[in-house]
Amino acid sequence: MTSTLTGPAASPSTSGKRRVRAPGTGPAARPRRRRAPAWLAAVPLLAFTALAFGVPALAMLGGAFTVDDPAGGPASYGTENLATSLQGAYLTALLGSVKLSATAAVLAALLGLPLAQAVVTSRSRALREAVLTASGVLANFGGVPLAFAFVATLGNAGVLTRHFGLADQGWSLYSFWGLVLVYLYFLIPLMVLTITPALDGLRVQWREAARNNGATTVQYWRHVALPVLLPSLLGGFVLLFGSAFAAYATAAAMVGSAVPLVTLQISDALSGNVLVGQENVALALSLDMVVVAGLVMAVYLPLQRRSSRWLA
Repeated sequence: MTSTLTGPAASPSTSGKRRVRAPGTGPAARPRRRRAPAWLAAVPLLAFTALAFGVPALAMLGGAFTVDDPAGGPASYGTENLATSLQGAYLTALLGSVKLSATAAVLAALLGLPLAQAVVTSRSRALREAVLTASGVLANFGGVPLAFAFVATLGNAGVLTRHFGLADQGWSLYSFWGLVLVYLYFLIPLMVLTITPALDGLRVQWREAARNNGATTVQYWRHVALPVLLPSLLGGFVLLFGSAFAAYATAAAMVGSAVPLVTLQISDALSGNVLVGQENVALALSLDMVVVAGLVMAVYLPLQRRSSRWLA
């Protein structure tokens, strides 16, 4: 008795095999979506940077090289404003800012390094967090409130000045060294924040290897730790210098014109306190500051890359 097949007989040659469709054919095929370029995510940031920094920079460059005619004629382009910004009182103010910033940065680096080392080697986690948090707050504390705090404490009629008789000993807050002291208030915490990651990068094995070879603590710091930390220290100094060089509100509220600074000269030129029509000279002074800051950053970036090789 034979069975009847109701459908097409399965061929032995094709049984047990799956039919493979060519890619891109059949109902299951879907078109692939193109991904947007990664740089599109940075377009808002680039647009904001161009608007907030690019437009003022172009205006500063145009004004610095624009020479007004005293007789009221059309303005022309030249380097007279730049030449004026590097002469007389303007040059004195520029050199005064460089001297003040360099002095404050060196002292802050020398005082901030041992403080940061004490925090890093401390076994108290609460102390470390408290010092770093306070440093983050104090590093951003400046301007008129900082000037008022020091005037009320160490000014001519300040609390400590009257209590210890500092005025009779020749102390004056409204001087070069008084301004250096005020700058140290926010530069030392900034140095602590800057150098702490580098100190954390010093490996314990280096200290143990130096100790096993008979090196003292001074020899370890002289021959191992400081050479490794030198790029970070120089980078921190450059950062402190730039922060002090750009400071304005604290010095303007505390010393006024008693200490010649380039930021104060720019303010006087823009407001016409010295001579009317010196706005373009103020822009030339601003360009001088940008050049100094650019040189500072040109030194800071290679040092930062070199230190990251050792401390990564």
